[in-house]
Amino acid sequence: MADSPIPADPPGHDATGESALLPPELRAWMGLLAAAGAIEQQLRARVKKTLGVSHDEFLVLCLLADGPATGLRMTQIAEHLGRPKTRLTYQVACLQRAGLITRGTACGDRRGIQVTLTDKARQLLREASPTLAEAVTRAIKGLEGPHECAMMQNLLPKPADAEDIT
Repeated sequence: MADSPIPADPPGHDATGESALLPPELRAWMGLLAAAGAIEQQLRARVKKTLGVSHDEFLVLCLLADGPATGLRMTQIAEHLGRPKTRLTYQVACLQRAGLITRGTACGDRRGIQVTLTDKARQLLREASPTLAEAVTRAIKGLEGPHECAMMQNLLPKPADAEDIT
């Protein structure tokens, strides 16, 4: 049996064990990105299967579901999701064809487009949310790095918090 290679030092540390180039804030941010990416990979297929929409379209639905009942302007959605308006226009058109959102002119501004969820979308989200939330919880618990796992678990609602939401 061949000798196993000596494991490399973990990112962010040099051979002496001292912190290397990145300060803790940047390492935490990198850990958050890695954890979010792992969760997103797990959710993509489940979202498509459960809701019949892409992950990016699902993000639009979530933003609208968590926003005001009157909906949001396209510019607000683009800003919140960090997406170019042209890409968002395509996603919103797909959601509208699926009967999940409506588009209309924003009150007081003919140029602005207001987007709202339909009753169909609200019902779909009500039915699918517990399954998708459980997938997120499982994905977080399955994270490999203890730092990333602990950081993401702190974002989850505690059992008492979950009871208050209902």
